[in-house]
Parts: sequence; structure tokens; C-alpha cells
Amino acid sequence: IGRDKVDVMKERILSINPNADVVVHKCFYLPENKDDFDFSKYTYIVDAVDTVTAKLTIIEEAKKAGVPVISSMGTGNKLDPTAFEVADISKTSVCPLAKVMRRELKKRGISHVKVVYSKEDARTPIEDDEPVPCEDSTTALIESMESGGRKKIAPASIAFVPSVAGLIIAGEVIKDICG
Repeated sequence: IGRDKVDVMKERILSINPNADVVVHKCFYLPENKDDFDFSKYTYIVDAVDTVTAKLTIIEEAKKAGVPVISSMGTGNKLDPTAFEVADISKTSVCPLAKVMRRELKKRGISHVKVVYSKEDARTPIEDDEPVPCEDSTTALIESMESGGRKKIAPASIAFVPSVAGLIIAGEVIKDICG
């Protein structure tokens, strides 16, 4: 709390391997700052960002640099971490983010991107600004914003679902590098 997560992760990595070379970037990756990153210096690129434009730029830059990339598709509003699959983007189904990414990558002439995605149908958040008691008597507050006169609910994540996607991605990277 009160610390940048990149600094915390650097400390954690160095506690495991004090000889690791850890470079941190305290920024929100956007197409506007892509030149701050020399993709050719990386062994593997993991895309776990939330915005489509940033995901597309990361994939484009990785492909230009000839560096393998794996991209995480949507984990919001999902509850089943066993529904994740690793596939080429062209083989995905169900995931709305993967659908958008397929279309946008095709426009850019990019194919064969390894992704982690879920075949689970996303849950529909409750459209209410009031706290909602959960079965375990904790409280979930769903943030909403007005959009064109209709409520638009931001996708919610439960801690164990995105983290499982991250572990699957880590496993794929290690298999690809060591395989």
C-alpha cells in the first residue's frame, strides 16, 4: 500500500535472485510512449494490459522486433479459472475481447498471436450503485458510469481469475524459452 507495484515486484525478484537485471518502467503503456521500449532487447513479451489500443501496439511492436509475444484476453466478470485455454487468436471463441482483437489484428495484417482466453461466458454485473451483499456477507460495490443515458458497468475481476491467467502465461513463456 502506498508503493508502486513495479518497485515491489523488483524487490521480490531480487530477493529470489539478487543477480537478476530488473528494469522498471513506471508508466501506463500507450501507443504514444511505445518508443520508450526497445522490443528487440526482450526475450519474450507478455501483454497483460487492459486497453485494446495498447494491446495492439504491443503485439505490433513485438512482431516487428521478431520477439515472441503472448497476450491475455478478458478475465473480467469470470469466475471459473479452469476455463482458460492457450490458443492462437484465430482459434478463440466466446471472449468478446478476443473477437475485437481478431478483427483489429486482421486489419493490420497480423496473424498467429498466442493468447490465453476463457471460454466461460462473462457474468452480467448487477446494475446498481448500492453495495450488494454477497453470500459470504462481504460487500461488493460495482462501479458504474453514465454512458449515453444508460448505465455502463465496468468489468469486475475476482482476485483468483486474472492471477490464474498470469500463471498460465508464465508457464507458456517458460515452456517456449526452455522447450
